[in-house]
Amino acid sequence: MKILNIGNLQIKVPIIQGGMGVGVSLSGLASAVANEGGVGVISAAGLGILYRDFSKNFLEASIFGFKEEIRKTRLKTSGFIGVNIMVAMSNFVDLVKTAIAEKVDIIFSGAGLPLELPGFLKSDSTTKLVPIVSSARAARLICERWYLQYHYLPDAIVVEGPKAGGHLGFKPEQIEDENYSLEHLIPEVVKAVRVFEEKYHQKIPVIAAGGIYTGEDIFNIMKLGASGVQLGTLFVTTNECDASDVFKQSYLDAKKEDIEIITSPVGMPGRAITNSFLEKVRQGKKVPLKCPFKCIKTCDISSSPYCIITALINAVKGNFTGGYAFAGSNAFRATTITSVKETIKNLIKEFNEKQKSHNSA
Repeated sequence: MKILNIGNLQIKVPIIQGGMGVGVSLSGLASAVANEGGVGVISAAGLGILYRDFSKNFLEASIFGFKEEIRKTRLKTSGFIGVNIMVAMSNFVDLVKTAIAEKVDIIFSGAGLPLELPGFLKSDSTTKLVPIVSSARAARLICERWYLQYHYLPDAIVVEGPKAGGHLGFKPEQIEDENYSLEHLIPEVVKAVRVFEEKYHQKIPVIAAGGIYTGEDIFNIMKLGASGVQLGTLFVTTNECDASDVFKQSYLDAKKEDIEIITSPVGMPGRAITNSFLEKVRQGKKVPLKCPFKCIKTCDISSSPYCIITALINAVKGNFTGGYAFAGSNAFRATTITSVKETIKNLIKEFNEKQKSHNSA
């Protein structure tokens, strides 16, 4: 595998660990991936619940918890640390400012277009900015808007395809459409950003995400122009993942037919592992009494069948009667809990084997 260059950051192993909320990827998983030469990513989602002992005010507790997770990660690694901050979060701006002040290496931002992201950088900021998109059109729009307003281009772009876990940036009918597959999207985005690279003499590496599970997958998607990959699902079934053992077991127990597309309260389709909680939602048995957190801008409590952040935090703690697990399309392939070190070592081995067979063919 080639080194992934994001600005002046030289990432030895071109693997980004996907930011998974709520509470799935915190300091434990992020530091472990960073220690193996990749980029470990902390999810900013839902930290106000995990750190509610600090403050009953969700937004205050979120910022405190965010700083704590960044600092705890730093104590465990000297590698590259990223954070994932969704545009749809109600405290998006405060989280971005905090990440920049804490000098995290990279901000990854999707679930909406982060059109104003460069505006929060200071003259001495070192944080790299990487938007997450689902189309060449979105990549082009961000590049145009950022350069016009801020004379800044993305330091890299993550392209997330429809096989990803969690919320998806696609219409339901696009999820199984080959025209929207990751293999179709990567060449389109590479072509779109090349225009900006040539015009402004700056490299914008494209990182592929969604449905990548093996070293062979990494090799194949890099052949299409990706400079790196982002993986989430594969890292859930590691010792270092911050989710509970019960949460990890749900991946080990899942069959292919258990992984379904749901309609999320935030107004987007999502991929999750089916269970009794989701079955009750389908039957209309889940009705929220109030919105306790106001964490997502697009979540309408008047029409939502449940509070998504509560459901996700219940699941990560192992309470599946009150929640469910988001998962990528390949979650059913998990067979055992292993270490991050072994996981990445195996990915590199598979990549090298595929490369060798390709070169000798």
